[in-house]
Amino acid sequence: MARTRNATVAFILVVIVLDTLGIGVVIPVLPRLIQTFVVGDVAEASRYFGVFVSAYATMQFLFAPVVGALSDRLGRRPVILVSILGAALDYLLLAFAPSLSWLFVGRVVAGITGASFSAATAYIADITPAEKRAQSFGLVGAAFGVGFILGPAVGGLLATVHLRAPFLLAAGLNMLNLAYGFFVLPESLAPEHRRPFDLARANPLGALRRIGRSPILLGFTGTLLCAYLAQQILQSVWALYTQAEFDWRPLQIGISLAVVGVMTGVVQGGLVRVSMRRLGERKSVLAGLLFNAMGFTAFGLATEGWMMYALIVPFSLGGIAGPAIQALLTRQVGPTEQGELQGSLSSLQSVTAIVGPILATGLFSRFAPAGAVPHVPGAPFFAAATLVVLGMVLAWRLFARLPATA
Repeated sequence: MARTRNATVAFILVVIVLDTLGIGVVIPVLPRLIQTFVVGDVAEASRYFGVFVSAYATMQFLFAPVVGALSDRLGRRPVILVSILGAALDYLLLAFAPSLSWLFVGRVVAGITGASFSAATAYIADITPAEKRAQSFGLVGAAFGVGFILGPAVGGLLATVHLRAPFLLAAGLNMLNLAYGFFVLPESLAPEHRRPFDLARANPLGALRRIGRSPILLGFTGTLLCAYLAQQILQSVWALYTQAEFDWRPLQIGISLAVVGVMTGVVQGGLVRVSMRRLGERKSVLAGLLFNAMGFTAFGLATEGWMMYALIVPFSLGGIAGPAIQALLTRQVGPTEQGELQGSLSSLQSVTAIVGPILATGLFSRFAPAGAVPHVPGAPFFAAATLVVLGMVLAWRLFARLPATA
């Protein structure tokens, strides 16, 4: 039994790795790929990049609650496998897209298939006791880290051969994962815990409204919005910022993001367990957000490329906050609603992924060019730090009002 559970957990973590790998591959490659279609300066390319990233997020916003609700009705297994197949086909489309329009279509399809994350995290909640979910979601965070190790590194390395090569590799990996999952992955949701599909519940706006049905779900909405938005700012401008300020190429950008992935994996795969035991969930949330805020501020003040590498280490310690928040939230709903909850949280994250890239690239194009007045290249990072501080204040006020047993 334990061996079967370990195999299924491993498969789900691989699914998350591949989802994250798809995001990571795009970060160092997509800005350069856009420039092959558009003749313009860095500011113009950054605006196109922001639109493409927001299109991906919009699809996740629309489809994450649908996927989560379908997994509550049909089970996790069929939803996850169909999404993997869709992701593999989408990477093939991106590899051969002949124009910006087709590239845009590829990002739209990728956003739809990437909504499988809600079913994957619901699967983890299904098979994990409530008291151990913080550690399990720490493994999910570690899987994200591995994806960000492989994705940017592979994307940056293969981009030196051909800008489309990373997409072909991602397509092949997803097809292999589909074949493996078809034979290995059992269903995690028992028939008695399933419920009919309700379009009202699958509506993304309705899903967001239902986050507010308990004090903790409602209270953490503001904190999650701030934290998610700050992370989207980082992902959206890292390649643009390091390219403009330090003249980094796709390979260097990929290596730096791989370092971020390594540290994320170390923190969420190992340090989360220690922080839960030593600090507890509440203090882990506040400490993690504090590390994030300091890291964002330091990124914006960096004057040399090597500083970005040095600052990744303390910044990554902020990763202890996410699993603690996830554990607090999953205890507020029953087993029949885990898919809906994860879909709602994915929709919340997708809202920030729609706004974040546009906000980040807008700030960058306004304040980063040499002739900008004032000239503040780190403006997006300072905005992210401000958002995290706001989220930390909201969480602290929530904890002060609620009893420790809530």
